[in-house]
Amino acid sequence: MEGANATYNIALGLRLHGRLEVAALQRALARIVERHESLRSRFAVFDDEPRVLLAASEQAFSLGIEDLRQHPQAQQALQALSRREASEPFDLQQGPLLRGRLLVMADDEHVLLLTLHHIVTDGWSMGVLTRELMALYQAFSRGEQDPLPPLAVQYGDFAVWQRRWLGGERLQRQGAWWQQALGGAPALLMLPTDRPRPLQQDHAGQRLEVLLDPSLSAALKALSQRHGTTLYMTLMAAWAQLLGRLAGQAEVVIGTPVANRRCVEVEGLIGLFVNTLAVRIDTSGAPSTEALLARVKECTLQAQAHQDLPFEQVVELLRPVRSLSHSPLFQTLLSWENHDGPELALGDLRLQGLAPVSEVAKFDLSLSLGEVRGRISGSLEYATALFDETTMQRYLGYFIRLLQAMVGNDQAVLEQAVLLDDEERQQLLEGFNATEVPYDLEQSIHGLFEAQVERTPEALAVKAGEQSLTYRALNERANQLAHYLRGQGVGPDVRVAICVERGLEMVVGLLAILKAGGGYVPLDPAYPLERIAYMLEDSA
Repeated sequence: MEGANATYNIALGLRLHGRLEVAALQRALARIVERHESLRSRFAVFDDEPRVLLAASEQAFSLGIEDLRQHPQAQQALQALSRREASEPFDLQQGPLLRGRLLVMADDEHVLLLTLHHIVTDGWSMGVLTRELMALYQAFSRGEQDPLPPLAVQYGDFAVWQRRWLGGERLQRQGAWWQQALGGAPALLMLPTDRPRPLQQDHAGQRLEVLLDPSLSAALKALSQRHGTTLYMTLMAAWAQLLGRLAGQAEVVIGTPVANRRCVEVEGLIGLFVNTLAVRIDTSGAPSTEALLARVKECTLQAQAHQDLPFEQVVELLRPVRSLSHSPLFQTLLSWENHDGPELALGDLRLQGLAPVSEVAKFDLSLSLGEVRGRISGSLEYATALFDETTMQRYLGYFIRLLQAMVGNDQAVLEQAVLLDDEERQQLLEGFNATEVPYDLEQSIHGLFEAQVERTPEALAVKAGEQSLTYRALNERANQLAHYLRGQGVGPDVRVAICVERGLEMVVGLLAILKAGGGYVPLDPAYPLERIAYMLEDSA
């Protein structure tokens, strides 16, 4: 629908320290592409039907090499190339859907950039790719043979099995559960945004780092253990409570990805296995921390028990009102990433992951968290068409204070938890109300206006639709009406009713009444006649 774009590009960057055997690296990458048919796939259309075509191994991938050793600004060039690689669209019909570039920064320092389209990979697959790359490079750099066991199945085998397995009664049972679970759920999470939602979803995005301190991370683990929940469930409860409070909605639907690799045969495959579940959470009734955790545990376990139905089929079953301005069923995501894995190493090389270069947001908000060395960390990805960075910083502050309230008291009513910090509370209560300004009380409103007429007589003073008046013209018309009113006996302590639609005449009338020395009584023409009559009598 949207044409070629980089919204679903997945980028991996590795900085390699030490003596690199380039030929061994090229051979290792070529072997991975040869092992996994998904990396040699392209998607063409014949007679309006999509077909998966497999390229030959030697045509599916080539590693580009670029030498930056003599570049005057090598680090800036690295950033620019990383951004360009990550943001360049793929051609799904022509392929390849994996591209790589090796940047030579110094004799003993290289950067490997790999970019894949999400249609042939997922987060789990990137871990498979990295582990296989480490094993193959180590073997090839030592002159050894491929140490990896042959793959028992390919992604196409899984696709055929899934199509056969997910049919008949099983398909109906899972579909019926999702229809019941999501029927009548709110179609859109009405978060307060910094800008109106565009008519077509804009995937431009940025991300902020999230890092909880060790004491809060430990307290969250203890809270989870007390109530029999996982850390993911506990964080989901806090995220749902925060989103509900911000949006003013008792029910929220949050997307969450699942690996969808329940068969051991597919654990070592590279491909798009991941599915996304739409979890509906009810925060109504002012639940305590304990009560909300129980609700979230129940609904997440139920959703995971019905995770086999692909998300796109859930959408087809529910048939929500579709809009190009937002994704269906949910607009916010929470993902829990398992960071437990081997240390990165390529033979004698030391590996360091590069911070991902991402300027894409698939949803309004996506919170990705995990545990690294006893601390919960991750990132908050947000749509820049909707939110400013300062707003996201505030939201993260609210999230952390909500977590602190949860670990502080299991019976705390989260709806009453204080989200604002002292600085924001002072700004709301005092800063925004600091309206006292120096003012010349000896000067009248129309006197100040006349002084402005002297300063800028030809400047635009008022505009309504296609009509407008300069300060000089407005002053002349107001003076003319003021003389008429004076002739009618208007002066100090005389009240004059003005009953007109908003426009130039209203401004002329208000100024004229003030110039004549009277006070104006505004009457809305849309008021009932009885109301207007009462106001005229009451104000004399």
